[in-house]
Amino acid sequence: MSVSAPWPILRRGLVAILRGVTPAEIAAIGEAVHAAGIEAIEIPLNSPEPFRSIELLAKALPGALVGAGTVLRAADVDRLDACGGRLLVSPNVDGDVLARAARFGMVTMPGVFTPTEAFTALGHGASALKFFPASVLGPAGIAAIRAVLPGETVVGAVGGVSDADFAFYAKAGVTVFGLGSSLYRPGMDAASVAERARRAVAAWDALHGELSA
Repeated sequence: MSVSAPWPILRRGLVAILRGVTPAEIAAIGEAVHAAGIEAIEIPLNSPEPFRSIELLAKALPGALVGAGTVLRAADVDRLDACGGRLLVSPNVDGDVLARAARFGMVTMPGVFTPTEAFTALGHGASALKFFPASVLGPAGIAAIRAVLPGETVVGAVGGVSDADFAFYAKAGVTVFGLGSSLYRPGMDAASVAERARRAVAAWDALHGELSA
């Protein structure tokens, strides 16, 4: 079995999903997100010129975990590696994609919805699981599946999740949140994205301060 790189230790379990961002604006928006305190940034491949944006951001933020989302083909993993991406996120579980990503030492987070998919992803060596769409499963559904997974499994919630939902999902065992439209929509400027990112960071910090108290 090929095994992806382990999920890294981040200050916060937050992944910014910048779907629709363009190369012309990626540096400003990505830097605003990172400055707010979000270290992992995903650029979905159904964005305009996504590999160019990933390359630019990886160079601008060498300390961040930068990569691609909506990765559906093994060939795209080669391109992701060539442009400096280290994070691979997908909406599904594809053994060829995960095996190729493991070969490059990438951090992987495939999308799952059922126990079968979750165990299949772990069997392919995934770094973490992306429960998607989380808003459909809800905290109760994720908690039920989480109960049968290995204790060390990193569980993420993506899809219809915002900073207002952190506490509910944290109780279900979720430690990573992918923030899409609640953080960024095409056409937003860097200042607006920065404000939303700071709000998400504040919500994360407040929750984890309460959990550790």
